[in-house]
Amino acid sequence: MDTLPDNRTRVVEDNHSYYVSRLYGPSEPRSRQLWVDVAEANRSQVKIHTILSNTHRQASRVVLSFDFPFYGHLLRQITIATGGFIFMGDVIHRMLTATQYVAPLMANFNPGYSDNSTVVYFDNGTVFVVQWDHVYLQGWEDRGSFTFQAALHRDGRIVFGYKEIPMSVPEISSSQHPVKTGLSDAFMILNPSPDVPESRRRSIFEYHRIELDPSKITSMSAVEFTPLPTCLQHRSCDACLSSDLSFNCSWCHVLQRCSSGFDRYRQEWMDYGCAQEAEGRTCEDFQDEYHNSASPDTPFSPYDGDLTTTSSSLFIDSLTTEDDTKSNPYAGGDGLQNNLSPKTKGTPVHLGTIVGIVLAVLLVAAIILAGIYINGHPTSNAALFFIERRPHHWPAMKFRSHPDHSTYAEVEPSGHEKEGFMEAEQC
Repeated sequence: MDTLPDNRTRVVEDNHSYYVSRLYGPSEPRSRQLWVDVAEANRSQVKIHTILSNTHRQASRVVLSFDFPFYGHLLRQITIATGGFIFMGDVIHRMLTATQYVAPLMANFNPGYSDNSTVVYFDNGTVFVVQWDHVYLQGWEDRGSFTFQAALHRDGRIVFGYKEIPMSVPEISSSQHPVKTGLSDAFMILNPSPDVPESRRRSIFEYHRIELDPSKITSMSAVEFTPLPTCLQHRSCDACLSSDLSFNCSWCHVLQRCSSGFDRYRQEWMDYGCAQEAEGRTCEDFQDEYHNSASPDTPFSPYDGDLTTTSSSLFIDSLTTEDDTKSNPYAGGDGLQNNLSPKTKGTPVHLGTIVGIVLAVLLVAAIILAGIYINGHPTSNAALFFIERRPHHWPAMKFRSHPDHSTYAEVEPSGHEKEGFMEAEQC
């Protein structure tokens, strides 16, 4: 967005391969058109997230009512953070601010500072809006409150709306929390862990990022991101290979997927050898081949990796965090629990350990059942076996038959008990 000599503004468009961004200044009518007035929306579709509205550096998972296309991937769940951004990744980790985000204004906001500060979201089936309303910067509360929003439209458009920006964004300190405005996405790969040979470590590779000029973020400005076609949208070999996109689209016959190899399915793309399969092949070549391809030796995963990529990377397992945002395992405005579970994995349990535990449980069960049987059948061979091998101080027991065919037991005094009985008789 450039300022003209007469203080008017014009729209500046930029192509980012995956999105086209348009920045609208405060005087542009489009800025007001893009703002979603949550206060006038249907009350049943607006929710104040009570947890996020009263805490600092927290994040909570929310389920959308529609599939939202993000970098060509359809998402149904997102994570709202108090720090002015939405985490778009599948795996929750300690580096939420690093990549896979939609950030209208990522900064160290603390909604818990004021009772007037709220984190609100609105979902009407065609657009999902998150609004950070009257939030304050931690340690900069005297500079005033911020009100801004991010809108995720069903057609893939992303809109940043800024209602109140009381200070210049470049002045915001990033010493305690990253300050970013824009979009980012990444894919995950699994690498062997150097510490535990049998386990694998997740690594994140950021393959694309859009960074907006923070000096252009002002009150009543707006940014609109319009998605561009990607390889993933093609559902057939012919459409994939005849695509005129700027991406180098390839068709993987075994996965029935069109891809450039740089998306969230990269692990799967490499595991099934799609890069090698697509070299010099035509759609006719694929049709002539047998449809059932052998599965790879590596375990299946929706992510893939290639360590030769030049994209920035970070490791989840042992990295220095730049953000201590905590993820709330409850979703929804009222903190209702959903079916999401943490996707981080602990130390893998070895097969030998599992077998040992099972054998121990079976042994204890066998002992208990044997005790119950012996207690209920005192004349059985098993019971007599243990009685005959009783310790010497146990009283002896003899079984005798009664004329009425019943069996009864007599307790025989031990040796020292007999001697005591004889001495008492003599007295």
